[in-house]
Formats: sequence, structure tokens, C-alpha cells
Amino acid sequence: MPDFHQHGGAYANPSQPQTGYPQNNPYAAAAPQRLTSQPSPLSSSPLASTPTNPPMPTNPGPVATTATMAPQASVAEKKQEALRVARDLFRQSPDWVTFFREILGVEGVVRRLFNVPEQLNDFEHCEEYGEIQLMIAKLRERTSVQAESKEPTRVITVRLPKSLHESLRVEAHTRRTSMNKLCISKLLQVVDDSMIPND
Repeated sequence: MPDFHQHGGAYANPSQPQTGYPQNNPYAAAAPQRLTSQPSPLSSSPLASTPTNPPMPTNPGPVATTATMAPQASVAEKKQEALRVARDLFRQSPDWVTFFREILGVEGVVRRLFNVPEQLNDFEHCEEYGEIQLMIAKLRERTSVQAESKEPTRVITVRLPKSLHESLRVEAHTRRTSMNKLCISKLLQVVDDSMIPND
């Protein structure tokens, strides 16, 4: 499924655009294997101190590692831990909505690790975050509409100029996708504060 190119560059294959992250994407040809057990932190992980995993329900879906961050963990360790948990969940082949909720959602792993705004902003501009975005792009290609509907949806109404709406419509047609998928792709990207006008 096409995905929004953050940097506006040309695509090598117009039927399947690449993201703005490095081209040596290890997820492009990956055939993730479904895990039968919940991933757990490595013994050397800063999250390995006191895992608090609840009992697994019958026929559980993909789940991310649940743990608490050791106070002395460095920012670099937190970045690696976020990526490790994301890779573990990616190998379980969840739908993209579940992956986003568990990794980047309001109560996801990333926000639990980086609870200081400055650290979160730094993480959103690092290579580890770029790799997580690639995982989301691949999962969106594989996720059916039926799978996406497992989580309740919300509708937002956005007022925008006719010319901008027309530009989005043409872009969606060029990328061979729907307006809805194109807008979701754009919303998944990080926007620099300088690009957002003050009220």
C-alpha cells in the first residue's frame, strides 16, 4: 500500500512508494513469524528490572512488552529498548492499529520510556523512530479494512481551502490510494514545531 513520503522525493516504483527513511529496508521482504509467547526484556535491558505482565487471556492477540523503565537508564538505552520492543511486536504480525497503539499510542511503550517532552521530541527525529515508521508502513500494506475495524474509529472534520483539498485529491490519485489513507499517512508523520502556526 502506498505511504506518504515525508520528504517529497521521487519514487522508484510508483505503484509502491518508499518512505523517506533509508532504502535498505529490512522489512520490505520480511515474512514475520507469529510468536506463540509474549516477548520479554533481555536480562541486560533497562526494562528488565521488574516486568509486570498480566496473565495472558485465551487466544491473545499481539502484545508489546509491559515493563517499567529503570531510572538510571540513558536516552540511548531507551531508544534501543523502544526499537527492540517494536521489533518483537512486529514479528507477531499485528494489524497496524494495534502496533501503533502499543508502540506509539498515548499509553504506548515510547511515551512510557520518554515521558519528558524534550526526550520524546529527540526520539521522534532519530534512526530508531524512522525504523518504527517503516514497520508501520509495512503493516499498513498487509492490514485489511476488517482488521482495522477492531478498534473503534473516530471522525474529525477539518476545514481546509478548496485548493488544498484539490491538491490532496490529485496526490491521492497519483499515489493510487484513497484520500483517507493518504491523510492518515500524513497524520502519522512528525511535524516540526516551526511548521505549526500559533493560534
